[in-house]
Amino acid sequence: MATDADMATIDEALIMTALETAREDAVRVREILAKARELKGLNASDATALMAVESPELLEELFDTARRAKDEIYGRRMVLFAPLYVSNLCSNDCVYCAFRKGNPEVHRRALTQEEVAQETRLLIDQGHKRVLLVAGEAYPKEGLDYIFQCIETIYDVKTEWGEIRRINVNIAPLEVDEFRALKACRIGTYQLFQETYHRDTYAKVHLSGRKRDFDWRLNAISRAMEAGIDDVGVGVLFGLYDWRFETLALMQHVAQLEERFGVGCHTISVPRIEPAVGAEVSEHPPVPVSDNDFRKLVAILRLTVPYTGIIMSTRENPEMRRETLALGVSQISAGSRTNPGGYGEEDYEMSQFSLGDHRSVDEVVRDITEMGYIPSFCTGCYRMGRTGQDFMDLAKPGLIKHYCEVNAVSTFVEFLEHYASPETKAVGDKLVEKVLNEMTPAQRKRAEPLVHDVRGGQRDAYV
Repeated sequence: MATDADMATIDEALIMTALETAREDAVRVREILAKARELKGLNASDATALMAVESPELLEELFDTARRAKDEIYGRRMVLFAPLYVSNLCSNDCVYCAFRKGNPEVHRRALTQEEVAQETRLLIDQGHKRVLLVAGEAYPKEGLDYIFQCIETIYDVKTEWGEIRRINVNIAPLEVDEFRALKACRIGTYQLFQETYHRDTYAKVHLSGRKRDFDWRLNAISRAMEAGIDDVGVGVLFGLYDWRFETLALMQHVAQLEERFGVGCHTISVPRIEPAVGAEVSEHPPVPVSDNDFRKLVAILRLTVPYTGIIMSTRENPEMRRETLALGVSQISAGSRTNPGGYGEEDYEMSQFSLGDHRSVDEVVRDITEMGYIPSFCTGCYRMGRTGQDFMDLAKPGLIKHYCEVNAVSTFVEFLEHYASPETKAVGDKLVEKVLNEMTPAQRKRAEPLVHDVRGGQRDAYV
């Protein structure tokens, strides 16, 4: 049972003092970048020094170091997923969100299980294998059981060539026993964003509802891990407060998780505020993050927590998504809709926020393939138990990419065989052959039989 000593805290004074004294120092920055190339992570002092970098030459050195770190750990694979919004019912009043309780402009809806199944089929038919289940922070009359039913429904949907193989979940914070029940539903990652780690700002943008309790939300990840969910995801909604403060506070949070549980978060998400219907603050973010600072924060996170997945959503436009792939992003959403029933409808007025990337899954796959990345729909680590500490034990010696690239190629071939347009299949087949030819003999010995089996009609081939 958690005690007061186990509770997560954010030392705001420490962060503020560090930011007030931060200055660009080329010698110090290059020392930090040399340290970062050892792939052992950076501390808050290191990150603060990198935040002060403004000169083009040092920025390029920072970005180049982030590229190298990402390539060394993850190789060329890029994981794809899609959010599946099952409900926009919400009991909170968050001023930046279209789903806020006090917004009369959004029609409230919770999908029936038949509608959840239909949305799932549409995602499978696009080629998706993993989804992020998202719900507003209130449930229909079934309560939390509604979420459990949705998970079961999604897993039960099968088509000729596909199914959803892993469901990650972004729902309201739970008690420990509720998290145990959620884990029993065979979820992958539990994801929850603090939105802002700055306590005063948090109070200003969360007007009512359970979400107004800063500490209840901050400690939800700890409760999830106490319940045995060892893959967790955190994030910040950048634009509510100074991005530098938010990044350093997030680092404090992650460090406390590592100290208590021996492992930190599996993913970090980096959404920026985008316009949302009926949410005026979203039209004018209090502390907007420039494109250059956004690139910088992605690179700094990659070097600070090199073995953590960084997620880029379809909030960003295609150009920014392309740029950040090279700076540390390892997972992206594709073909996303952010409203319940959105994959079968075109009612963007019910969306949680505006999308910056409206391309189809096929178009996104073709784009990143042409950039030399291997689109990955892999879920093998979850089912082989390579999660939490076991994942880190493989990642830190640089071994995880030997699984990642092999499984990425296998799942990419599965996509090419059954879901890709002729144009995407043509460029994809060329990349597969190139990747196989460039693999180490050990990797190729694992990958080629999987590719052969998938082209012969086998599904879900992984190591």
